[in-house]
Amino acid sequence: PLVPRERRFELTERTTGEGLETPVDPEDVRELAATLRDEDVEAVAVSLLHAYADPENEATVAEILREELDVPVSTSHEVLAEFREFERTSTTAVDAYVRPAIDRYVGRLVEESEDAGVPAPRIMQANGGIADPETVREHAVTTTLSGPAAGVVGAAATVDDDAVEGLVTFDMGGTSSDVSLVRDGEAERTTDAEIDGIPIRTPMVDVNTVGAGGGSIAWVDAGGALRVGPRSSGAEPGPACYGKGGTEPTVTDANVVLGYIGPETALGGEMTLDVEAARDALEGLADEAGLDGALEAARGVFRVANATMTRTIRSVTVERGHDPREFALVAFGGAGPMHAAALADSLEVCLLYTSL
Repeated sequence: PLVPRERRFELTERTTGEGLETPVDPEDVRELAATLRDEDVEAVAVSLLHAYADPENEATVAEILREELDVPVSTSHEVLAEFREFERTSTTAVDAYVRPAIDRYVGRLVEESEDAGVPAPRIMQANGGIADPETVREHAVTTTLSGPAAGVVGAAATVDDDAVEGLVTFDMGGTSSDVSLVRDGEAERTTDAEIDGIPIRTPMVDVNTVGAGGGSIAWVDAGGALRVGPRSSGAEPGPACYGKGGTEPTVTDANVVLGYIGPETALGGEMTLDVEAARDALEGLADEAGLDGALEAARGVFRVANATMTRTIRSVTVERGHDPREFALVAFGGAGPMHAAALADSLEVCLLYTSL
């Protein structure tokens, strides 16, 4: 859970579907604020029963906490003013969880834009639209999966799908692969999403995410089977081939060993690849998995990663009653086009578009 048990607190108050019954005691809230200050929390989520019907108690709690604490405070009646307390609380907790990072990041963007003399940025949202920086800083949960959403909306706007039933968009980045559908020129949207089992009830492009990206680490499970992800090497130290101290084999290392990423490639025009480090990482995996050398291990990692992504594509097509062979595949992201041809072949996709 995003909020550990020891950081969940109660207040005496009562609101029903008909309205306020027991007002919250401001002194109780101030005592709670002191406890939170001692806990050195970075953000607070406030979710009281039936606050969607009457937010007075929540508003009182938030006002006092904002006076007493110098941290973001997210309230359920502002984030998701709907009944069903579990989903409302979960969405509010996600908002509080990402808010400090979003606030810092967007704040830097605004400052640097002002210094450069350019207009303040517009920030992509999960629903495929854009918002001004202040709105995003106050409602950070609306940026959930906004990166993949941008690709889906872009594909819907730029790719002609008249010859097919629709598009399957495939975004493969560093830590995950994200799949979505476009039908009749429109990205499919939902308000019933989950990320890693955590419900998020905010309007968003319907994106299915799986932990298989370029930085996903390959490993061998207790039964001796080769697995890929969801653990990732991240940007630091990154894949072994980055030469930043990473030693665990990743999908990117497999692509380097297989020659899909050439040894002369200069990532971003600056970073050169350490092919030997990638080969050493895959050699270690081969020994553990009982495979014949780094090349065989790299082939296995590539196939396992593609199988994971193929299952995700089938989950948004076959499992929803769509024939993937009637769709076109649009690939983007740092590693999407590199794997797209293999995915299109296994799915018998009728057309393949790729764009970086």
